[in-house]
Amino acid sequence: MAENINNLAMTTKTMDIKYGISATFSSAKDIFDAAGKIREEGYKKWECYTPIPVHGLDDQMGVGRSKVPCFTLLGGVTGFLTGMLLVWFMNAYDYPLIVGGKPYFSPIYPFPVFYELTILFAAFGTLFGMFFLNRLPQHNHAVFEHPNFGKTGDDKFMVVVEIEDPKFDDEDTPVFLKSLGGKSITTIKESIV
Repeated sequence: MAENINNLAMTTKTMDIKYGISATFSSAKDIFDAAGKIREEGYKKWECYTPIPVHGLDDQMGVGRSKVPCFTLLGGVTGFLTGMLLVWFMNAYDYPLIVGGKPYFSPIYPFPVFYELTILFAAFGTLFGMFFLNRLPQHNHAVFEHPNFGKTGDDKFMVVVEIEDPKFDDEDTPVFLKSLGGKSITTIKESIV
C-alpha cells in the first residue's frame, strides 16, 4: 500500500502556466506614477503590491468604492428584523403575558434587543462580505511564488499585470513596464498539479 502511494506521488506531474508579468519599483512615487500610466494605457487586470499604504493609489489605479458597506447594511437590516420578529414571537404570539400594563408587542421596551442584534449582524455582514469580496480564504496565489514577492513586505513595490488582461501581450507588456521605470521584469508562473 505504501509503495502504491509513493509511486503515485512520483508519477504526479506539475505543469507551469503563465500567470502574468511583474515589475518592481523602488519608491511609492514611482509605483504611483506607473499605476496611473498603466490605467491610462487601458489595462484592466493588474495589481499593485506595496510594503506600506500609498495614499491615493486606489484612485490612481481606478479602483471603485468598496462593496463591503452593502453587506454591512444588509446584515444590520437582517439583525433589526430578526430582533423584531424574535420579540414579537416570544411576547405576542408564543407566550402572551401582560406585564405592568404594557402591550404584548411594542418596539419601545425591547429596544436593546433590536439594537444589539442590528450591531451583531452588521458586524457579521461586514466580516463575511469582506471574505466573500476578497475571495478568502485563498491559501496560495501565483504571486506568492515570485522570488521578490517577500520584498514587497519590506522595501520594494511591485506591479503585476495578469495574462488574462485583454491588452496583455508577451512582448509589448514587459517593454511597457520597463518604460515606466520598472526593474526586474519577471514572468510569474503558476504551478498546476
